[in-house]
Amino acid sequence: MIKKFKITTLLLLTIWASVFAQESWTLDECVSYALAHNLQLNDFKYTNQSNKETYRQSVRNLLPSVNASSSYLVNYGRAEDPNTGTFVNQDFYSNNYSLESSIDLFQGFQKINAIKASKLLFKATKEDVLQQKYLLAFRVMQAFYDIQFFEGLVEISKEQLTVSQTNYSLVEKQVELGLKAGADLYEAESLLLTDKLNVTQSANQLATAKFTLIQEMNLENTSEIEITKELPQVVADAAVNEITSDSVYNEAREFLPLIKAQELRAKAAKKQVAVSRGRLYPSLSFFAGIGTGYFETTRDTLGNTLPFRQQFRDNTSQYWGINLSVPISNGWSARSQVKQSKIEKLRAENNLKTQEQELFQTIQQLVQDYNSLLVELVQSNQKMEAQNLAFTIAQKRYEKGLINALELFTAKNLYASAQNENLQVKLRSEINKSTLDFYRGLPVFNIEAN
Repeated sequence: MIKKFKITTLLLLTIWASVFAQESWTLDECVSYALAHNLQLNDFKYTNQSNKETYRQSVRNLLPSVNASSSYLVNYGRAEDPNTGTFVNQDFYSNNYSLESSIDLFQGFQKINAIKASKLLFKATKEDVLQQKYLLAFRVMQAFYDIQFFEGLVEISKEQLTVSQTNYSLVEKQVELGLKAGADLYEAESLLLTDKLNVTQSANQLATAKFTLIQEMNLENTSEIEITKELPQVVADAAVNEITSDSVYNEAREFLPLIKAQELRAKAAKKQVAVSRGRLYPSLSFFAGIGTGYFETTRDTLGNTLPFRQQFRDNTSQYWGINLSVPISNGWSARSQVKQSKIEKLRAENNLKTQEQELFQTIQQLVQDYNSLLVELVQSNQKMEAQNLAFTIAQKRYEKGLINALELFTAKNLYASAQNENLQVKLRSEINKSTLDFYRGLPVFNIEAN
């Protein structure tokens, strides 16, 4: 009974595993999985965590520093008695204990500006993480639609193969009946083999596309993935046709992590200039401490070394003071650092302008391409319908012996090419529209900033 139960359980697990393996992934599911398992994305997260700790430490640098120390010293031969300052010829040991604290009162606002700079850099790397998420999502989307394209290409190739197989069977029967010569059968066979090769090549391209998606998702222990079959239904969007590159750019600039990160870095570079300038000013610090010690040479009137507790109490001393440091000459290094910081500030601002320029050019191209693709889609639909009609007529004429195999092959190839072009335009339009929607601030991907 137990054995039967184990066998039944094993069969059920196998069935469930098979069902899970055949699950179809949607685009959103692929993106979500990739975001959760991409290892390169983790590296940006670690950088962000490191900058977060750097920012926190810059705040903690405002706190006073407290240090404790202790020493144990053994002297041999002639040495100075640390208690009396006289020299003695004997071996003795001593202990010293101290506790000191200091706090910077003024350093040219270096620490305040360092806090602001590190906070800006922390926010910048946070935007970098979000930017990498978006880039990963777009790569997954491209791989996803590549699979849909090659799946469609496989179906088109199979349809062409079916036609060639039917024609081959027809010619074979006609040869047997003496209605056609043997050369016609060789032509039909050549077309059949060509279409078989096309199916194989399309299947190989599909396998490569699936492998690319699996790699982007970091999907382990599998070499196969099934995605949803529905192709996007691209229609003309009046709202898109009415928008301008300027309006999309203004919307994108407000939220795009790439631009926000560079803006934050430019602001941080400005604060770094202030930090460098702070080194040119005098610095003022306050310090205070307490110390005590135990000396083997400290004795009472009878010559006995005083006990540790008594010496620890009697030798206690306290002190405090203020330290003023004025930079006079340091090889011009402080002023050189100021100049270097200014250069870094200019570089960061120039990088921001470069990113803004590239963003505007990208959006310009997207708007132009989208409107062009809408026109192409209408024309490719018309072309595909016309080639389908032409191929249908050619097929009937071939069956009646009115045209040869080469003419039929040409008509069939033109129809397959039209199908291919139409599928390409559909998927390109969808990718282009999704990208444009993203820059318009529409929810293309379900990605949240952490």
